[in-house]
Amino acid sequence: MADQLYLSYWLRAFNDGNMLRQYEKLLRLFPFSRLSKQTTLFQIVPIDNHQPAVFERAYPTPPDLAAVLAAAGDFQHADCCYRLEAAWDLWQFEGDWELAPSTVALVCLGPDFENETGDKLRIEFGVDSNFLPQPDVPGQVKMVQSNIRSLLKLVHDVDDRLDAERRLLWTESGENFYDKLQRALTAVQ
Repeated sequence: MADQLYLSYWLRAFNDGNMLRQYEKLLRLFPFSRLSKQTTLFQIVPIDNHQPAVFERAYPTPPDLAAVLAAAGDFQHADCCYRLEAAWDLWQFEGDWELAPSTVALVCLGPDFENETGDKLRIEFGVDSNFLPQPDVPGQVKMVQSNIRSLLKLVHDVDDRLDAERRLLWTESGENFYDKLQRALTAVQ
């Protein structure tokens, strides 16, 4: 069963004065899709995820990060969440393998934003099936390996730029992604 996949970062000395600089580092490292025809959506939500956005704007893909960050700066508050919904290119199977845009969200959670996990930067990758081999799909091992390499390169690049206390690659169900990957690899061998 498909599960949502996330990468979370807890940062040292993260505060409302430097949160957008940290977010900018993440945004500038992210490999935005070159294939997507969809717009990129930027939202700012105050207090918690149950509130309506106080700011929402669509940008062409790839987004103009200077414009996104300027908008974020206009609403810089410790209790805000900044969310950029975009895409990156992954191998996907739709009757055949093709490199295609896959939806992702790049999120900065202000220090006073109500957040159960307490992370400060998050990447929401969508369904984990893009990173897990499926036994009934031909040629999946090589394509899934490519997707995993893209994921690991991004993690490595972000690790190099952020002063993180810790990071966690996790699934919505709470299941350990590494264990899930090991089971999927065993099932296709």
